[in-house]
Amino acid sequence: MEKRIQIDNKNMVMIFGQFDGNIKKIEQVCKVQIVNRGDDIKIIGEEKGVIHAENVLHSLEVLAKKGEEITEQNVMYLLQTTEDSNLKEIEKVYDDVICMTVNGRPVKPKTLGQKKYIDLIKKNTVIFGVGPAGTGKTYLAMAMAITAFKNEEVNRIILTRPAIEAGEKLGFLPGDLQQKVDPYLRPLYDALHEIMGADTFMKNMEKGLIEVAPLAYMRGRTLDNAFIVLDEAQNTTPEQMKMFLTRIGFGSKAVITGDLTQIDLAEGKRSGLLEATKILSGIEEIGIITLTNRDVVRHPLVQRIIQAYEKFENRKRK
Repeated sequence: MEKRIQIDNKNMVMIFGQFDGNIKKIEQVCKVQIVNRGDDIKIIGEEKGVIHAENVLHSLEVLAKKGEEITEQNVMYLLQTTEDSNLKEIEKVYDDVICMTVNGRPVKPKTLGQKKYIDLIKKNTVIFGVGPAGTGKTYLAMAMAITAFKNEEVNRIILTRPAIEAGEKLGFLPGDLQQKVDPYLRPLYDALHEIMGADTFMKNMEKGLIEVAPLAYMRGRTLDNAFIVLDEAQNTTPEQMKMFLTRIGFGSKAVITGDLTQIDLAEGKRSGLLEATKILSGIEEIGIITLTNRDVVRHPLVQRIIQAYEKFENRKRK
C-alpha cells in the first residue's frame, strides 16, 4: 500500500527530528518506508503499518502546531498507543497545564495514564497512584499540591514518606534526627525546588506552611485544609497506612503514591499500599489508578528495563 499525506513545511524539522531520527523510528516500528518530497510525505508498506505510521505522523503534527517539543519519548508513546487509543484523546493529553516551574517550563501530563491520574486528583479526596518508577506519580502530585496551595484551596502542604532503607542500612549515619531522615525525603525537596523555587520553598517552610517529614510524625494529628502527599507508600505497613488515612481532616486532599515492585519491608511484612487499594476500592471520593510502563516519561531505556524486570518476575512465578 502507498499513502500520500501533507505536512506543513514549518513543522517538518520538528517532526522528522535530528538526522531524521523520529522518522527512522516510525519506519522501524511500523515496518514502512517514508519518503519526503517537499511538504508531501509518501508512506509505503503493508496496509496496517501504513495506517499506523499515518496516525503517528498526524498526531506529531498536532503536537508541533501546539508548540510542543517533539521528543523520543513522544514518538515512542504515540507508536505504542495510536493503534489502540482514540487519537483525539491522545492529542488532548498535552492541553492540561498544571503549573509552571520556576524556570517557566510547563508541568503537564504526557500520557493518557497521567492525564487520568490528574483528573482523579481533581475529583477525589483520597487518590492512590500506583505504578513503576518514572511514571510521574510523585512529581505530578507535588505539582497539584503546589497549584492548590497557590490558589488558596488549601492552607498548607504536607509531604511524607516512611523512613525505610532501600536495601542499605543508614541507621548509623552521623547527625541529628533531621539530618538522618533528610536523605529519605530528598526527592520531595528536589521536586519542590524545581516547581516552586528554593527561596519560596524555604520561606514557606519557615512559616510552617510546607512540612516535609517522616510518616511517623503524622501519628496523633488531624490534618485539616492541607494537601498531603504520601510517597513510597509501598513501604508502609497496614497499621501505618490506616494511621495515615485516618489523619485526613476537613478541606484536605491526600495523594498516596508507590511502586508495588519495589517493596523494601522486612520479609513477611505486608504492604499497607497493597492492602489499602484492595480494601478501599469502590468507595466514593477515593480514586485508584495503576500506571504502567507505557506511562514512563524518563529515558526510553527505563521503560525497557521495567519491561525486562516484569518478564523476569513473571517467569519466576511460573
